Amino acid sequence: MASDLSARDIERANFAFSIYDFDGNGNVDAFYIGDILRGLNLNPTLAVIEKVGGTKKKNEKKIKVEEFLPIFGQVKKDKDVGCYEDFLECMKLYDKAEDGKMLLAELSHILLSLGERLSDKEVEEIIRDCCEPEDEDGFVPYVPFLKKMVAGPDPPAEETPAEEAQ
Repeated sequence: MASDLSARDIERANFAFSIYDFDGNGNVDAFYIGDILRGLNLNPTLAVIEKVGGTKKKNEKKIKVEEFLPIFGQVKKDKDVGCYEDFLECMKLYDKAEDGKMLLAELSHILLSLGERLSDKEVEEIIRDCCEPEDEDGFVPYVPFLKKMVAGPDPPAEETPAEEAQ
């Protein structure tokens, strides 16, 4: 599986792995596999992380970079993840008026009950950070929400007119 990785991928994986090698001994706690994969711009589910050897508790298992590279290759190759267009089609199912809006209560329910379950606190945080304010009827536009969600926690900065002038 590691042979499927380019030299650049291996270099990136080694770097990401080294960040979580807190003792500098070439081992990383398997608890951090998901964090390393996310640092490599992948979005594994908790089930995938567990399947590839990640642990739910610290200090249960250690892995070496040679063991991590095939995991990275496997998760990178896995195409069972959605993209913006997939999510947009799903949201359209809740857009009864076909006006680009859905009930905030439905969005909250989706986040709480479908896929990997989120806590009430996590849903509140996502809605606060990614949703525009709901209108008087309880609707929110879902396209801006999806764009913010797909962009991730650190979206690329947009240049302001002042920066462009420099």
